[in-house]
Amino acid sequence: MDIEAFRLYCLAKKGVTEELPFGPDTLVFKVMGKIFALTGLDEETFKVNLKCDPERAISLREEHSFIVAGYHMNKKYWNTVNFERASSVLAQNLIDHSYQLVVDGLTKKLKAELATL
Repeated sequence: MDIEAFRLYCLAKKGVTEELPFGPDTLVFKVMGKIFALTGLDEETFKVNLKCDPERAISLREEHSFIVAGYHMNKKYWNTVNFERASSVLAQNLIDHSYQLVVDGLTKKLKAELATL
């Protein structure tokens, strides 16, 4: 999955915005104001930070050499995935998982707002 496919996949999800809150070199995707994916735009290798269930995060890191603890993130909950080495199916699955974890953690008010979109 290349960066444009990644962008389009994330933006197709309900309630998602695309932002540059950390400066022009870090592209961030949020659902209802909460980050679920981010990537550096100035990197040579296309890598994405994605939220992950802690047990699954460890399992994925053990299973795939291109998945490591989240760079500059809480390593318990975030993975950095080299999207140049991940299959499109795996990349989409990991994006979906990250998005759903964030949605599940939203307040009742935000969940209700998301449902109306």
